[in-house]
Amino acid sequence: MNTAEPLDHRTAVATESARFAGLVKGADPALAVPTCPGWTLVDLVKHTGGAQRMFTALLRARVQERPKSRDVDLRLPERADGYADWLAAGAAEAEQVFASTDLDAPMWVWGADGHARFWVRRMLFETLVHRVDAERTLGLDSAIDQALARDGVDEFLVNLPFATFFAPKVANLRGAGAVQHLRFACADTDAEWLVQLRPDGFGVVPDGAGTAADATVRGTAADLLLLVYGRLDRSAGSVETSGDAELLDRWFANSEF
Repeated sequence: MNTAEPLDHRTAVATESARFAGLVKGADPALAVPTCPGWTLVDLVKHTGGAQRMFTALLRARVQERPKSRDVDLRLPERADGYADWLAAGAAEAEQVFASTDLDAPMWVWGADGHARFWVRRMLFETLVHRVDAERTLGLDSAIDQALARDGVDEFLVNLPFATFFAPKVANLRGAGAVQHLRFACADTDAEWLVQLRPDGFGVVPDGAGTAADATVRGTAADLLLLVYGRLDRSAGSVETSGDAELLDRWFANSEF
């Protein structure tokens, strides 16, 4: 089963953005981000704030088809030490748009849920994961709310099959000549997800608790979230894997976005 109380994604975006901005305020913008090779801390903030502003623009326009351009006026700060305030300002703008948006309104999305709420949920996990990147950069431990982590794993796995247009390796996630099943199980909640890999594609199977899995990945909700986003290696002691090693290798080699 994977049932949980609905989360207030709008409030969570504001909370995560404030945490992120607080982390980078006064920090060295040239610090290398270990979880994003080639990026500095200012690159990380620019990417996250840029994504937030792009999602906000999509919501404001209630886009009904895939945009031909991703260009958005980012209004970047003139100085590197202005990026924390820039990130906070973008989050405040997003909050205003959230408040005036019917999140159940149909609109274009790249994922599974064709409603405005998709972009708020997507913004949340884009921000949360990169907040963790900032903490890793600064040598700090990361705490992730269990309910948010659980929801983040669900958001990732449900949307992953739709990510091939910007993450082409996802197309390699197919059953190896037959249907295969990979289970992700939370060690600290009752949540689990059964991913079915078929010769023609893959996706999460609703109510898959009674189906045998060819391989299983088990960890806390927070560890599973960091794992699917490539921020935790599956060899970590807090993660347990079992079953078909080739299936596990194929999944983790091709599921990044």
